Parts: sequence; structure tokens; C-alpha cells
Amino acid sequence: MPVGVRLLGADRLIPLEKTSCGYHEAVVENVQAGELYLFHLGQDRERPDPASRFQPEGVHGPSQLLDPQFSWDDDDWHGLPLHDFIIYELHVGTFTAPGTFDAIAAQLDYLIELGITAIELMPVAQFPGRRNWGYDGVYPFAVQNSYGGPQGLKKLVNACHRRGLAVVLDVVYNHLGPEGNYLGEYGPYFTDRYKTPWGPALNFDGPWSDEVRNYFIQNALDWVSEFHIDALRLDAVHAILDHSPMTFLEELGDAVDREAMRLNRQIFHIAESADNNARLVRERECGGYGLDAQWNDDLHHCLLALLTDEREGYYQDYGDFRQFTKAYREGFAYSGEYSPFRRRRHGSSSREIPADRFVVFSQNHDQVGNRRLGDRLGKVASFEDLKLAAGLVLLSPFIPLLFMGEEYGEEAPFPYFVEHSDAELIEAVRRGRRMEFAAFEWQGEIPDPQDETTFLAAKLRQELRAGEKHKTLLEFYRELIRFRKTLPALEHLAKENMKVLGCDHEKVLVVQRWHGAGHALLVANLYTDKVSVAITVDAGRWRKLIDSADEKWCGQRSALPADFDGGVNSRLTLAARSFGLFHCSIPG
Repeated sequence: MPVGVRLLGADRLIPLEKTSCGYHEAVVENVQAGELYLFHLGQDRERPDPASRFQPEGVHGPSQLLDPQFSWDDDDWHGLPLHDFIIYELHVGTFTAPGTFDAIAAQLDYLIELGITAIELMPVAQFPGRRNWGYDGVYPFAVQNSYGGPQGLKKLVNACHRRGLAVVLDVVYNHLGPEGNYLGEYGPYFTDRYKTPWGPALNFDGPWSDEVRNYFIQNALDWVSEFHIDALRLDAVHAILDHSPMTFLEELGDAVDREAMRLNRQIFHIAESADNNARLVRERECGGYGLDAQWNDDLHHCLLALLTDEREGYYQDYGDFRQFTKAYREGFAYSGEYSPFRRRRHGSSSREIPADRFVVFSQNHDQVGNRRLGDRLGKVASFEDLKLAAGLVLLSPFIPLLFMGEEYGEEAPFPYFVEHSDAELIEAVRRGRRMEFAAFEWQGEIPDPQDETTFLAAKLRQELRAGEKHKTLLEFYRELIRFRKTLPALEHLAKENMKVLGCDHEKVLVVQRWHGAGHALLVANLYTDKVSVAITVDAGRWRKLIDSADEKWCGQRSALPADFDGGVNSRLTLAARSFGLFHCSIPG
């Protein structure tokens, strides 16, 4: 018998009948939830189900039948508008000591008090072992067993919705991991026409690619329908290689949009791309892909280069203050200019792209974890820099993202970690990490990805929240988020209601935003010394709301006035590496 399914409990082997498009099927009676099974592929090959919902024994073990029923009580949840997202990215295994969905649920009150409106989970599809960033998943439909499996994820999402929190899930549709990846034995899921940095490219535009697309589109729909996920963060879409007239990304976005209408929920798709491709978030009617938002690495790179003077690797492209001003005004710093790192022109213009289609950050899993030691911003920047970065991100006209622990200055690193079982693969991962950092001059030995201590070192030390400066920074984040939520000029994300000016010599950014009669003014000094600048803002009495240099925030003493009169050439003095936020009511 060439193809069949083996039910392990009863040791039954049921033949599958070949149907159209290479599928095989059968109706099997007298099976119960909890039954373990494998597919028999002939010649003594038995493999887990490529669409398995649960792998209780890991990536090489049998699949398990599940009862999909769950007692949801989020019927009145219809999602949040994307412009209201304040995202908190976390890794399930390191956010808490237990490293489970249940343990995250116990922290939701803390996140709500912080002001977070959406949590973003790094990938949870089944990966090898108990520790992994999640990008080595090989069963896209199965929820990681060591995190709490599918029931655990549903309980977490349900708890989030009860508290008014949206849930974003990071999904990987550009590759599968190397260990436990049996997908290629089931059909032409991979192609040798393209290559990715992480393994064989998926077949999205070759023969039989319709069914490959269907597999991954059904996976996306499964997350938003069965698990009630509110947004999908699409990992590294620049590595989804597809020359179809109607690309996989367009088809995926269209399918998710239709499902959102059917479910009467707001569901979004957020791309990660290294290409600065504005087409990703341009409307389909205007020739775009129609995705809802994308991560903007440029603003992060500009900010980090200015705060740390790092110029290795891709940071050699950044450090000019004018780039930062442009990124704050438009989104991308590179919109077709020559990139020395890439040795070619890079990016497209984002000038006409709405502000709420960009997700910005001063830290995230990549920008921390892909450093040699996995060190956070606090290891290479001062306390004043941390406050300045927080203000520039949270008071920006874009969607802000925080990386777990940054709000109190977490000191634990976040290096890359895995738990593979094959010695050759383990050594290949170690070698790959060394090669990845060849373009950088960072000092120190790369933490061994396979060593459990590398993973344990990444666990958050939440007791730090009680420390003096950590507690101050946490309260500072809360205050910034409160202003973002309560000031209409900051709450409404609109480029057309914003003026951005860069004082290049002094490295001072001046941002005036307004909505109705409410105006907000952000003045930020990225220079390493005190500066005095003349600015032009609308006439009126501007009142200071927060100043990062205030002693209240463990600052170095503020030089900004409590209030000032606007107009032409209003002069302000700012302490080094500080910012101030002002408010003014100006009748229209």
C-alpha cells in the first residue's frame, strides 16, 4: 500500500485514495480525540502529518488528533483599529520563568497598566526541542508543545480579549526549519529556483504552486479563525521569492481580508521586509500588495547609529542626522539612494504612505538578538539615551513596538538559541552565526546557540522592576504611553497634520503635530552636549508636559522652561541627549 494513515492506538493502517491535485484522502470512523497517528508513505516511511495540529512528542513523533472545541467568551470582541496598537513583542519561552502561555496570561495586568494594547508573540509553530526563537518551526499548524499547545494559546488569546488586548502572531512563510522538516516528502513544496539564507525556498510560483500557496493561506486563516488572532506579522517577506502576476502575498492578504469580513473582526497583516518596498503597504487599487503595515528598520538603524556611533555592517549606511529627520517625516531613510553596505541603490519612496502603516522601535528581537552577544540597547547606550529613544518611538506618528523588558531597562541579553538533536546541524548553526557577524567588529565570543545556559541567560529578570532606575524608567514609559493615548495630537497618526524639522548641526529634531485645536511639540536633542536652538512654532502658550532631563526621571537637570510663547525664532535650550514634550491649544 503506497499511501495510508496509521492509527497507533489500535495499530490500524487505513489506505488513502488518490484524488485530484496530488491529494490523498479517506473517511476514518471510530477515532477519538487524543489518538496518535502517522502517515505511511510507502517503503517503510512513516511521517507526522504536515498539517498536524499537535506534536506532543516533538517534531519527529506522531501527530495527535484534537477536539477543536473551546469555550470562547470573546463574542463581543471585534478587534482594535491598527492606529491604536501599542505593541509589546515577547518570546514565550523567555518572557517568564516557566516559559508558557499560562505564565504570560498571569502578566497581562502588568502590561495593561503599562499601557500596552497588543502583544506580539514570536513564532509558536512546533520547532525542535524546548528552546528556539521560533523561526525553525516545521509544523505551521501545530502550536509548540512546551509552551502549552493549542489549548494554552487559545486560553491566552481569550484572556487578552477579555482585557481589551489584541494579539499579533509572528508567522514564517519564507522557509521551514531544518530539523523535522518532512514537508518535501509530501509534494513539491520547495524549489531550487531560488535560495534563502535559512534553507530551501518555498515553491510559490512553480509547477503545483497553487497547492503550496493553499497550504500556507489555510494556515493563516487557521490562526485568525480557530485561534482568534488579531494580526499576523509576516516574517522576512523579502525572502518570499515569487514572480507570479498575482503574488502569494497579495493572495494571502486578500484571503485574510475576506475572513475578517466574514468574522466581523478587524484583522491585519504586517510585513517585515529588508527592501524598503513601499508597494507592500500601498493599496491594491494603486498597484500595491494591500498589506496593512510593515516594520521600519530604517528608523531604528538611524537612531542606533546616532546614539552609539556604531558603523559596522549595515550601520555603515547610517549616522547622518538628515537621514533620521527624513525617516521621522516619511518612514524610510533610504528611498532609492545608494547604499554603501549593499553597494547599490536601495528602497523606494514612502513619502505618500500613511504614518499608521509603519511599525517603529528602538529594540526588537532581531536588532537585539542579531548582535554578537545579544546585548540590549542599555549595554551600549546610557540611561539618558534609553529615555530619549523611548520618547522618539512612543511619541512618533507611527505604530510603536516595545521589546519585552525594555520598559524597565532589562539587562538580560537575547542571543540566538536552539535545541537541535543532530551534531552536524548543531555545528552548522554555530558556523552560520560566526559567518553572520563577519561584517561587524563586535568584541566577545558568540554565545553557543545550542548551550542551554544561552537560553536561560535570556530569561527576563522581572525583579529588576523594583530597582531605583529601573522603576523610574518603567514609570517614564507609562507616562509617555499615557500622553500618546490621551493627547489627540499624538493619538491621531497623520503625516498631513505634522511638521518635522531637523537642526542638522545641533542634531535637534523638532516635531509639531496637531489635531483640532490641540497641538503637541516634541523637541529632542541627540547631541552629546547641551544645545540652544531657535525654532519656529505656531503662536500660543506652550506648556511643558514631560522632560527627560528632569530630576524626577533621574535626569541631569532640565534646561527647558516650564512654558514659552511660540512664534518665530523661539529659543529653547536642551540638556544633552534629552527631549521635551509641550502642549498648546490653538483655535483653528
